[in-house]
Amino acid sequence: MKLSKPLYSVYERNLTASIPVDRLPHHVGVMVDGNRRWAALMGQTTKHGHQKGAERIIEFLGWCRELNIGVVTLYMLSTENLKRPASELGDLIGVIQDLLHELGESQIARLQPVGALDLLPDDLPATVEAVTAQTADVEGLHVNIAVGYGGRQEIVDAVRELLRDAAEEGKSAADVADTLTSEDISSYLYTRGQPDPDLVIRTSGEQRLSGFMMWQSAYSEFYFCEALWPDFRRVDFLRALRDFAGRQRRFGS
Repeated sequence: MKLSKPLYSVYERNLTASIPVDRLPHHVGVMVDGNRRWAALMGQTTKHGHQKGAERIIEFLGWCRELNIGVVTLYMLSTENLKRPASELGDLIGVIQDLLHELGESQIARLQPVGALDLLPDDLPATVEAVTAQTADVEGLHVNIAVGYGGRQEIVDAVRELLRDAAEEGKSAADVADTLTSEDISSYLYTRGQPDPDLVIRTSGEQRLSGFMMWQSAYSEFYFCEALWPDFRRVDFLRALRDFAGRQRRFGS
């Protein structure tokens, strides 16, 4: 049953009030999935689906600011996505660039790229770096833009950098192996210095990580939502937060 706007507003307010502020996640990871399927259902082009998804991202970040969520990581372009047909990939890159420019101008959050920028096509790396500098002084919400991102690639890049630094310090591979800890690797991840995600949300009904923050999400809570990303509403986000707040987190078991 579809609620009228007044009833919907009341439901949304009650839902917000039901979530203890001290039980909100500090870091939320989001797999923004379902843009292509949404476009197909609507009889629209794939590019239109990505554009609607970008509009939802802007709304979503506004919700996060209202709720004082500290960190958000948006999985927008995976290393696997880079293998898509050139025409579709070009459209997706264009939508991401437009979104980044809009986020930079809005100053809604401090943006940080997480991914292998050297793998990205066209001038997307330059756009990412420009908006990173443009938002460097924004306080409050911190948003990781995962583009050219793959969880395995991140771990490989972290180990490579760790080994290079060790070599510069005159350490051998054996020296590194003898003292290596999980904290050492964490300190070389794309998200170094940040808290791991408390909550990971994936839209579109798919129930897999697809390589998203494989290291950081070891103890994350997961929430899988049936809504396609362009249809993801504030109440869907609030339901995810309510579900998270009601869980008893068990680290290591």
